[in-house]
Amino acid sequence: MINEDRLVSLFKKLCLINAPALKERESVDFVKGYLTEIGLEVREDDAGKKLGSNANNVIATLKGNVPNAPRVFLSAHFDTVEPTEGLVIEERNGVFYSASDTILGADDKAGMAPAIEALHSMIEDDAPRGDVVLLFTLAEEIGLLGAHELDIASLGLDFGYVLDTGPPVGSFVTRTATHDKIDVVIHGKPAHSGKNPEDGVSALEVAADAISRMRLGRIDPETTANFGLIQGGTAVNVVPAIVKLRGEARSTSVEMLDTQVDHMIKEFERAAHERGATVVIDHRRHYTSYTIPPDAEVVRHAVAGSRSLGFSGELRTTLGGSDANVFNTKGVPSIVIATGMDKIHTHDENVSRRDLVDTTRLVVAILGDVAGV
Repeated sequence: MINEDRLVSLFKKLCLINAPALKERESVDFVKGYLTEIGLEVREDDAGKKLGSNANNVIATLKGNVPNAPRVFLSAHFDTVEPTEGLVIEERNGVFYSASDTILGADDKAGMAPAIEALHSMIEDDAPRGDVVLLFTLAEEIGLLGAHELDIASLGLDFGYVLDTGPPVGSFVTRTATHDKIDVVIHGKPAHSGKNPEDGVSALEVAADAISRMRLGRIDPETTANFGLIQGGTAVNVVPAIVKLRGEARSTSVEMLDTQVDHMIKEFERAAHERGATVVIDHRRHYTSYTIPPDAEVVRHAVAGSRSLGFSGELRTTLGGSDANVFNTKGVPSIVIATGMDKIHTHDENVSRRDLVDTTRLVVAILGDVAGV
């Protein structure tokens, strides 16, 4: 039986450990100790050495008691999008918030705690199950880096579930976008803006020209594009010779994404040519989309588990990414389980006690369905 007090206590303990990307050691040590104590086989890989983190991905296995059941994984990530040092957790009307000037860290502790408590309760109940492997990753928030370094293909997994999106609990992400990153450096020519501005070539004006002619924001229902960071200039009286921009584009259609990115690149090239500047563009694919059909085994068990508890079992599309994008690319069918974490990446982030419990119940129900219960 799920122990609500233990679940909430674990969630709070996880949130109170400061674990920004590449500094997850304390959280990793706590989780390893907890999982070892409840009887899982626990190890770290060597991802941290490659990423410059002080820790590694954690791989923890709960042996099954149902022969020939599928071997599945549950996954969440250690790191938070911002540090949580000094966090004070406040519960208001059954909902947990940060009462300090930090995020709560429910992304992704609202995934980790239910995954752990689900297995803990199944161990205590000796519930029927196949092998279940916990995959807790590093540096998800800065590019799914831990998942990229995880050798998931060597683990002999049939399929699995990433607990890393928002409500409603009982729904699942089975379709996502491909995400490209675009870094641009515009090289103009410096000049004194008061003495001889006509001798300069403003990299900032090139950037402005390009962006003013560019399709950005919502391109169509499933394609978006944005430039979110700009840096350049040396002084207010110097024509800016170098401007750097960082942007992105996302789409569920690779064809639409390629068209959008090509448009963005050409507008920079055109603006640079018109003003006598040069432009250097670094375009790379950050992660690849996936679409898992409703009749896939990983989906069927999820929906059955969800509906057995009276939840919707809704299948969703999102333009956001998760470790599931990487795991699918590596050949292990994966979908995302919705948790209760809401308003993530803001200081208004929150999750309810009810949703923590329901997410845990859902995980237990899915694992039971996988085992044929």
